[in-house]
Amino acid sequence: MGVHVPDAVISSPDGASPEDEALLADSVGLALQVVLDTLAPAERLAFVLHDMFGLPFDQIAPIVGRSPAMARQLASRARRRVRGAEVQAPGPDTRRQWEVVDAFFAAARRGDFGALVAVLDPDVVLRSDGGTARPDLSLVAHGADAVVEHGLKVHQAVARFRPALVNGAAGMVATIAGQPVAVAGFTVSRGKIVEIDIIADPERLRRLDLAVLGD
Repeated sequence: MGVHVPDAVISSPDGASPEDEALLADSVGLALQVVLDTLAPAERLAFVLHDMFGLPFDQIAPIVGRSPAMARQLASRARRRVRGAEVQAPGPDTRRQWEVVDAFFAAARRGDFGALVAVLDPDVVLRSDGGTARPDLSLVAHGADAVVEHGLKVHQAVARFRPALVNGAAGMVATIAGQPVAVAGFTVSRGKIVEIDIIADPERLRRLDLAVLGD
């Protein structure tokens, strides 16, 4: 399946509405989708059908093309991976999120490597989903150095960066000639960026309603 970032809900950065607060509360669920997407298809099916829908393994077995015993093993392996994954959730202070994200973009504009590293968690993860139309934009970067390198490349592009709430948390929409070319959501925890999720899939971006961001 490659890299997959769940669909984003874009809203105005001018204060969090009750809907935005609900989206922020659901961010752990969105992060869990990313974890599930790292599982092999048979593992994911066995885990979801059994643990979330309560289907017995003798019914799951023909669906995943395995024996009931093997389907049980697939679900068990997936369960261990999901439990072992560190699902990051943003801190509740949206204003602090914006301060950190603004510092990230200010440092990127200046090309200040040290300042960029300072706002990133050492184990930060960046995921970029370009979809089938732009597979060259699909990547996963681990660690502050790799994320800084990607961030500096992005700022070399001729794009306008507009602040937006992405799934209820601090984020941005990059546009060229008024058309979105990327959406990035930032997970800020304890004053550091721990995750950056980017949607750069042209088909999905065309469905975005940017009217909520105003002029």
